[in-house]
Amino acid sequence: MKYKLLVFIIGVFALNSAYAQNPPRSYIAYKTIDEIEIDGRAEEASWKEAPRSKDFIDIEGDKVPKYQTYMKMVYDEDNLYFYAKMKEPHIWGTLKQRDTVIFYNNDFEIFIDPDGDTHNYMEFEMNALNTVWDLFIVKPYREPAPIVDSWDIQGLQSAVHISGTLNDASDEDDYWSVEVAIPWEVLKEANIHNNIPEEEFWRVNFSRVNWDFDLTEGRYSRKKDKNGEYLPEYNWVWSPQGVINMHEPEHWGYVYFSSKNAGEQDEFEIPEDEKVKWMLYKLYRKHKNYFSKNKKWASSISEIENKPIKLNGETLQPKLETHLAGWNIAVISPFTGKQYIIREDGKILTSKIK
Repeated sequence: MKYKLLVFIIGVFALNSAYAQNPPRSYIAYKTIDEIEIDGRAEEASWKEAPRSKDFIDIEGDKVPKYQTYMKMVYDEDNLYFYAKMKEPHIWGTLKQRDTVIFYNNDFEIFIDPDGDTHNYMEFEMNALNTVWDLFIVKPYREPAPIVDSWDIQGLQSAVHISGTLNDASDEDDYWSVEVAIPWEVLKEANIHNNIPEEEFWRVNFSRVNWDFDLTEGRYSRKKDKNGEYLPEYNWVWSPQGVINMHEPEHWGYVYFSSKNAGEQDEFEIPEDEKVKWMLYKLYRKHKNYFSKNKKWASSISEIENKPIKLNGETLQPKLETHLAGWNIAVISPFTGKQYIIREDGKILTSKIK
């Protein structure tokens, strides 16, 4: 199946990958102030007033990409809107069939995890031909689970604008931009409630895949080395992952949905409890590594972490529990009193301690 090829390509089964070198980025999405026409141009007042994201960075977070990329987001009562502008001197695309592996062309990608538990998230990709690939992912690829490749975003709108000439190597292009509208009715399917997440945040990230290219009789294709193997792609993202793998949702950025209109000002800070969850994912990885080395699971937290865990002056006291179906690591937040549990498959659960 197609997703098995994906797993092979990006090495998603590696359990000892490094944590993100930088904390996730955040962005505030405001309400629209006029009607959005999906044409790839973003000429409406809502887009002009919407904040521009930081420029994309290399996925590992330590290199500046060759070409600039940025994104914007706004929303109304019907849709969540995305816009991205990508500088590119050679704009090309060959894939025309929906739900093919779009990142074999230069592409733009959107990843959305509404409830932030790293499970049941959405991936969307498109190329300069406006060919799209949308899929629903039950669990990150590190944990075996179905990938719903036949899932389609009902009511999707997308468009591409090209400042230059598509698939024409005789000149130099300027940029291509994409505009996407995803209905809330689709996005709410993976959320914890059926309401628009006003004054809430979601985990979101964006990726731009870019390839070195060959030209054969005027036709673009991915560049190969002297042995006939494709050169590796460039992965440029909004919020750095710290590892070449987009399918670690715990590293994605934070998008806060303001109740204010585009052009107004709001504030958002990543809550302290999110940092508690980041700690749980570090322990999750350490426990997986412990199993790889010892061929058994640990019986206590001290076997995988023997130093006190400090967070903003507070000491966290995680507890490991093993059971017939697997294991959990639980911790009570010193900031809110909520209990967070990470399962053996990486899913985060939340409960309030009475």
